[in-house]
Amino acid sequence: MQEFLRKINQYEAATLAELRDRLAAIRNQQADDAWPSEQLAVCGQAGVPGWFLSRSLGGSEWSKQEIVRGYLELSAGCLTTAFVLTQSMGACQRIASSKNHDLRDEVLPDLISGQKMATLGISQLTTSQRHLGKPALLAIQEGDTWVLRGRSPWITGARFADWLVLGAVTSTGEQLLCLADARDPKIVIQDAPVLVGLTGSQTSQVELSGVRIPHQQLLAGPTENLMSKGGGQTGGLQTSALAAGLAGVAIRELQAASAERPELGTHAAAFQAEYDSITTELLLGADSGAAEFDALGCRSRANSLASRATQAALLAAKGSGYVQGHPAGRWCQEALFFLVWSCPGPVAESYFRELTQRISEPTSTA
Repeated sequence: MQEFLRKINQYEAATLAELRDRLAAIRNQQADDAWPSEQLAVCGQAGVPGWFLSRSLGGSEWSKQEIVRGYLELSAGCLTTAFVLTQSMGACQRIASSKNHDLRDEVLPDLISGQKMATLGISQLTTSQRHLGKPALLAIQEGDTWVLRGRSPWITGARFADWLVLGAVTSTGEQLLCLADARDPKIVIQDAPVLVGLTGSQTSQVELSGVRIPHQQLLAGPTENLMSKGGGQTGGLQTSALAAGLAGVAIRELQAASAERPELGTHAAAFQAEYDSITTELLLGADSGAAEFDALGCRSRANSLASRATQAALLAAKGSGYVQGHPAGRWCQEALFFLVWSCPGPVAESYFRELTQRISEPTSTA
């Protein structure tokens, strides 16, 4: 297995900026609902999957700081591709870190080589539908087999996946992670809805009606609060990095426009300073020694910058930016994604306060 996986490092990796620009060129020629197959192939050729794998598995084992830098550029090039990668690589990481080494060694090589794809279905354990009071996806034990019934409401690229890493809750309230064959006849993948942005991610609901998972396909658990032990908290580094990356490309567009419209220069410089501050904070937070990193505060600031910078790019583009297909208009739509993707309560509350700040400010009198 290790020898097989070392092949991913034979690619001469392009610089991040070159990779970003190539992804952007492809994305700008695509319809909004297009699955990013070409972009994912480019990322594979550039060795991106190796970023997330340890050297013991043949990966390049990028540091958390290097991965943050990578996500900043990937999301600036094509946010849909970057988002899909968070889900597919997240699935691969959970398989790679599983104590079920036999399963890991069986499925991981094909996933990393790109011959097969895995994606995550764990939102029901972190944010989505937890308010309903009962598990969205229930796992019932029958001997050495687990039977899954229910739904996973948001799975990215499910229709293109071979494997689904699913999170379920047992009758005793414990959580488990397992690997399910996406082609199982008892798995129904609903049509992906048309989203405000990132429709190309083909994110849809998946329904399971008695899917049998043998013990050999368990990745973790069952145990209490499994996701809190395995990095399942929301509002984390990668989400903030993607929001900041989207802001970054909008700021670069504003800077380019300021060459012919000098009055935009001051605004572009202010946005750039804010971007630099947030990305510096992200890189420091990626350092495991940065115990005082405020993940939720950084996420709030990245969300806000993404919204404001993309709107500034649209303002600079004027009417042409409002035409369907113009990048500035698309960026504005994509910025809204961060208001719903892994957006925990404190982050939402922070944005509500920002939105209502001018309402609550006292009116000045002449």
